[in-house]
Amino acid sequence: MDDPLVIAGKEFRSRLMVGTGRHRTMEEMVESIEASGAEIITVAIRRLNLDNPSEKSILDYFDWDKYTILPNTAACRTAEEAVFVAKLARELTGSNWVKLEVIPDATWLLPDPIGTFEAAKILIDDGFVVLPYIHADPVLAARLEEIGCATVMPLGSAIGSGQGILTLEEVKIIVEQSSVPVVVDAGLGVPSEASQALEIGAEAVLVNTAIAQAVDPAGMGEAFKLGVQAGRKAFLAGRIERKDEATASSPTTGVVQTATATRSG
Repeated sequence: MDDPLVIAGKEFRSRLMVGTGRHRTMEEMVESIEASGAEIITVAIRRLNLDNPSEKSILDYFDWDKYTILPNTAACRTAEEAVFVAKLARELTGSNWVKLEVIPDATWLLPDPIGTFEAAKILIDDGFVVLPYIHADPVLAARLEEIGCATVMPLGSAIGSGQGILTLEEVKIIVEQSSVPVVVDAGLGVPSEASQALEIGAEAVLVNTAIAQAVDPAGMGEAFKLGVQAGRKAFLAGRIERKDEATASSPTTGVVQTATATRSG
């Protein structure tokens, strides 16, 4: 805990958050999350079967004394829907934390900036700890921080696409200007991309599909854990300056000179 991730005053050892969607089986889900070392787990409340309380749900597969549940408002198309689901999640889980998603278009799954801001303001005023999923928009990120969001969560690329961080330059700006943790969310496909996010100063990443749909989800969960750790260590260590020209790694002074043989006549 020498370098904890701190969100809303709560400390975490892991900088990897994981989702519970798209896993082939519940057993693979549990194994991969355990292997990842994650402490924050997102759960899509709207996708739970609340009509049958006796049916075992995702919530029943985890020890919530060990993990922090992060309900999300996935599948909400408007600010009003997101606020309703967040309040439902609080009643169901007892948690006032929420990953806020307002996504009106089911094809591209891009977040609605206006709806997200409107919902965030309502929820913050109602005592929620809001972690908003947004496009990599530095202006919106700053506005959400101003109204009291606990983090900002810019996408790297489209949800579930595995394209990596296509928004790298925008994420760098968000990191530079933010006082709250920046969590790169969506689009990460391999651990090196998670490492890249941490290397540029993001505080954490959220990964779901890349782990859930891997051939070996537990192996990929562990790989992401190591990638995040490497990226954070690299950020703290400080990378070398980029240069346009090569710089010799060996000394250029005090080296042994090679004698040149000469022949006479």
